[in-house]
Amino acid sequence: MIHSFPLRVYYEDTDMGGIVYYANYLKFIERARSDWVRDLGIDQNAMRQKDGVIFAVRRVEADYLAPALFDDMLEVRTRTLAVTGARLVLEQLVLRGEERLFAAQVTVVCLTEAGQPARLPANIRLTLH
Repeated sequence: MIHSFPLRVYYEDTDMGGIVYYANYLKFIERARSDWVRDLGIDQNAMRQKDGVIFAVRRVEADYLAPALFDDMLEVRTRTLAVTGARLVLEQLVLRGEERLFAAQVTVVCLTEAGQPARLPANIRLTLH
């Protein structure tokens, strides 16, 4: 399943040349992941309160392929590459139409609120498979 998250580039997302500032792509893909998790029916607040675990990004491998510009309409596509007991590996692409502007492979882990590694709750693993 591929999750699609639309977004528009605002002036605040750009540098003086009207090009999206490189760190903002990480914000874009974070918003898309949050929306993806919500669309899967996973309540992250309830997960923290009930299971005592949270999601955290462990690793991002990113490729900047082409610039996005002020007022562009973009789409972030998210898909699961792997699910293990304690981590998710996702591919996230930022596109303008079908043009790939940014590609990332993101590893998300599950942690206790104290920051210790934890297994993903069983219901979440089942949802993501």
